[in-house]
Order: sequence, then structure tokens, then C-alpha cells
Amino acid sequence: MLMPVRAGLPSVAVLAFDGMSPFELGCVVEIFGLPRPELGVPWYDLKVCAETSQPLRAVGGFTLQAAHGLDALVSADTVIVPGVADVRGQVSGELVAALRLAHDRGARMVSICSGAFALAAAGLLDGRAATTHWKYAELLQERFPKVSVNASVLYVDDGDVLTSAGSAAGLDLLIHLIRGDHGPNVANAVARRLVVAPHREGGQAQFIQAAVTPVEDDDAVARAMAWAMDHLAQPISVGDLARVAHMSERSFIRHFKRQTGTSPLRWVISQRVAASLPMLEGTAAPVEEIGAAVGFESPVTFRHHFTRAMRTSPSAYRRAFSDA
Repeated sequence: MLMPVRAGLPSVAVLAFDGMSPFELGCVVEIFGLPRPELGVPWYDLKVCAETSQPLRAVGGFTLQAAHGLDALVSADTVIVPGVADVRGQVSGELVAALRLAHDRGARMVSICSGAFALAAAGLLDGRAATTHWKYAELLQERFPKVSVNASVLYVDDGDVLTSAGSAAGLDLLIHLIRGDHGPNVANAVARRLVVAPHREGGQAQFIQAAVTPVEDDDAVARAMAWAMDHLAQPISVGDLARVAHMSERSFIRHFKRQTGTSPLRWVISQRVAASLPMLEGTAAPVEEIGAAVGFESPVTFRHHFTRAMRTSPSAYRRAFSDA
């Protein structure tokens, strides 16, 4: 959903609360609160809001005080909830009422990480797809069974309600909002200022915690991975990687999966797709040449794996993210 069109600068309200982590709030402030006149587009009027005018404790041992109350949240074009104090606790009736009123007025509703619990408590996720941090996904589904929780994605754009996974995935969603409001060039520029990718590959499934036991051959696996990165344009087999690691193929596959959570060939494919992104964004080289340059044996294979990883084609990605 694009930012609602209203007079003046588009307004963004972010909720601050007692016991909050400052990272998510900081991301919102950095992106929407920092003036960016060099981009040549009307930026945002950010308001930090809270249910109280009293100082709020933040994780890390400091306090902050919001300049605005829930009335500013209700009147904003975009409302961002960067978390809740307790995923098992109740959201206050005042906040629920404010969130519902903001949504009824046409605001774009956004959550980061556990903020999805507040949107769900307000009934704004009923019958919708949504996500949250993988650690809380099962609980969100249990507490709010009308929500279709997807724990494998970085964010879900369901039009006027958008949700993101864990803290850093909030950055992915916020840049996505800018892309929708101002186009890919502005979004790419903001991402570069933040030194983050304008579009991150894959979903949060790659970050779900797995038991990883340190093993003596960790350096050998890392050495094979480094070798593969230097030889992406060449054919790479499991046997090649195992030889670099001085291991049998079976042992290498077992230890590679234990260390990375995936198979060697899947990892190589993901690195080839990732290597193609800056070439698609910053060069005019044909897609076929780019696929060959990163090691795909044919344009068909490149398009297949790219589309599977990025959920779009190489050509569509170039149109969306090219600097040209």
C-alpha cells in the first residue's frame, strides 16, 4: 500500500513503550526522522508517540520520553509498532482503540518483530497473512488463531497492514515502504546510506536457531567456502569442495550442513544468485552473460534458481533495482 495522499509532509508515528529495545525504534527514527533533502522528494514528518508522558525505560539502562501521545498516532498516515513489552501479556485497551481508529481512518499499519502482537490484539491481522520473529511465531498463532502466521519470510505486505520478522528484518520492511512511496532509486539510495542491501535474499528460515556443535574441521569447511567464493564462475561440485577441505564427500556434507544449516550445492547456488545482484543493478550486461559470469551453466538454469530465491525474475529485478 502506498502512503495515503494528504496535505503536507506524509506523517509517520512510531510507538515507544516502557521496557522497549531501542534498536527497532532507532531504525524507524533513522529512516523516517533523518532529513534527506538530497533525495529530492518530500520526506516524512516523524512523531514518537507513547501512552504516557512519563519517562520510559529502554533496554540498556536509559530512559526516553515521547513528545506525543496516542492522539498523534491516531492521526498519522503510517503507524509503526516496533514491539510489545511482553508477548504473553495483554495490550492495553487504550492502545488497541488507538490502533483500530488509526486503521479505520486509513492509516498504513506496520509492525516490527513482536509488534505483530499489538496489531493482532487490535484485530487488524484477523484473516490476514502476517509474520513475526520466528521465536514468537508459534505463540502468535496460538494466541490469535484467526491470523495466518508465516514464519519463513522477512516481511509480509498485505496492503494496508504490513508485518516484519525479527529486528533487522524491520529494516527490510521500512526500505520496502520507501520503495513503494518513492520508487526503487530512492529506496536504493537510502539502503546505501545505511550500508544494507536494498533487497535481501531469502526469508528468516535461514536464521532459525539450530544446534551447532563446534567441530575441529570448522576451518576446513570455511576454507572450502572461501575457495568457492573465489571460483563461482567455474563448475563447482561437492567433490571439489570436499577436496579443498581435505575431507570425504560424505563427511564434508555432514559437517557443512551442521555448520551452515544447508547443503553445499544449495549454498553455492545462493552465493551465485547473490553475486548476480550488483551486476543486475549496476551494469547493462545481458542477463545471459551475468548468469554465466556467476557460474550458472545456462540462462534457463540462472532464471530458474534466481526466481526461486528472489521470487522474481532477473529482468524484473533489474527493472526494479537498476540504477539506470
